[in-house]
Amino acid sequence: MTTTFPDVTISTERLVLRPFEEEDVTALAEMMNDENITAWTSAPYPYTQADARAWATRDSHAERAEGRGIVFAVTEFLTQRLVGIVHLRNTDWRIRATEVGYVTAPWARGEGYASESVLAVAQWLFREQGFERLELRTAADNTASQQVAQKIGCISEGVLRNAWTVRTQTDGGGWTDTRTDLIVWSLLPEDLDEGDGLDGYDGYESHDTHVGHGTHAPHDTHGGPAAHPGRTVPGQRSDATGHPVGADRK
Repeated sequence: MTTTFPDVTISTERLVLRPFEEEDVTALAEMMNDENITAWTSAPYPYTQADARAWATRDSHAERAEGRGIVFAVTEFLTQRLVGIVHLRNTDWRIRATEVGYVTAPWARGEGYASESVLAVAQWLFREQGFERLELRTAADNTASQQVAQKIGCISEGVLRNAWTVRTQTDGGGWTDTRTDLIVWSLLPEDLDEGDGLDGYDGYESHDTHVGHGTHAPHDTHGGPAAHPGRTVPGQRSDATGHPVGADRK
């Protein structure tokens, strides 16, 4: 039984979803220092060039190589600018189910890029990889991420009470953790069969890609009390950047 995703690039009319490269480091660091991403994820703050380099050159690739999922750098087709991340993680190969997380750069919001990229990955996952379930988890107050889930046709399944922490900014400019509920969403192949959800969306194309990333050190993307930032402990959850989180991001 296959237990790793193929090394692929997925294209839509406006976007190219591909593996991360070292050339993405500067743009990734800039994107991840956005206050909204700090609030809804557990990525380090400030997010350093070293954090970005570890993710772009090693850790994101280990997700696929070690069978946990796959990470896509989302870029504009015309400008090649990095506009976000889509991350399939916590993959269960026996039941053909996985979880998706996503972030969008502040300069790319309002363009529908999150919905377009997540939908393209969902189509590829169901139609080419034979998966049966895609799951999302959004913080209770993260309405932007919930709109993405609704827009691509996800069904809300319930609430995990007090299941995660988000960060809120203090009067002094720092950040503090606050408990939150998580809303669980799911997307199944038949949900896409009923209509792909986005007006004007013409689907996706995928092809194998072979990027010379070299050998990636063993790595898990969850972190936790005993883990280093960007390192993981099996069984914990992660955000789209490989840092511990329970809620989905836009």
